[in-house]
Amino acid sequence: MKIVVCIKQVPDTTEVKLDPKTNTLIREGVPSIINPDDKAGVEAALRLKETLGAKVTAVCMGPPQADVALREALAMGCDEGVLISGREFGGSDTYATATIIAAGLKKIGFDLIITGRQAIDGDTAQVGPQIAEQLGIPQVSYAEEIQAEAGGKAFIVKRQFEDRYQRIRVKAPCLLTALSELARPRYMTVRGIVEAYEYKMQILGFEDLKEMINPDYIGLKGSPTNVMRSFTKEPKGQGTKLRDLSAEEAVTAIVAKLEEKNLI
Repeated sequence: MKIVVCIKQVPDTTEVKLDPKTNTLIREGVPSIINPDDKAGVEAALRLKETLGAKVTAVCMGPPQADVALREALAMGCDEGVLISGREFGGSDTYATATIIAAGLKKIGFDLIITGRQAIDGDTAQVGPQIAEQLGIPQVSYAEEIQAEAGGKAFIVKRQFEDRYQRIRVKAPCLLTALSELARPRYMTVRGIVEAYEYKMQILGFEDLKEMINPDYIGLKGSPTNVMRSFTKEPKGQGTKLRDLSAEEAVTAIVAKLEEKNLI
């Protein structure tokens, strides 16, 4: 059985900055980590590996330096790492990204795909489901518990909602998107770190995937959606302070202000 877990290298901060000309992330000077939901997906894949005897491959699309995230996944226990990287892929929106990753997954093969629910630098929660649609396989999103059946030929997935949950049985091959609550990631081992940095990373570029993707629909120019404008949230104005008033006077003043603003 082959489990593929998709990870993304993201800025280790919620204070992301955008290039005003391209509306793409500025990554220089910002430390990077594996996206938290994706890291939970790695742990879930490793636990399935331990129970099913599966092979786990970590896949990441990004610039060359994204191999650091893959080596961390290898140090945790993944068997293989694949970096999907090329200038032609730069600036891709979620649809173009899913198109490229799906092509890579077709090339390397899979029985189960695990992705994070969403990335902290984009918060779209779109790439995982779009990959499944590109591959034509069933998907279950917002997974907070996974149980294998029939030696990995099917899975029972507990899917989270705001006020309830579903239990869904899905047959392999399929794709699951993981919540950070799905599993607490294990630490890297010293031996794992050494072996991870001795590992020769497999790299898939545009030339490796060009037979499966249309170059007109990838990259910044080929993405069907674009960020038209980005801006920081404006700070709220300073509030009005009521001083040296009795409780009754303060209540009267507050009610008057709310009436003035047509809030009551």
